[in-house]
Amino acid sequence: MESIRIDILNPKAKQLINSLAEMDLIKKRKEKNKSEFTELLASLRKQSKDIPSFEDITKEVESVRNQRYENKKSNS
Repeated sequence: MESIRIDILNPKAKQLINSLAEMDLIKKRKEKNKSEFTELLASLRKQSKDIPSFEDITKEVESVRNQRYENKKSNS
């Protein structure tokens, strides 16, 4: 099986692709796009000696959220 990536410029082309898929001549699947955040993390991890785990990142995010919540509470 050969895979290719196609950028659809005209809606008529999408109709043709859908027709080919209905005739079981091709199989369509959506590509998963990497988010900018994922790409940034990958870049930072390449440059770092100590790679933070997902759990470490989650703990840090929760810590910052809690601090913000407490600051908002005290300012109210």
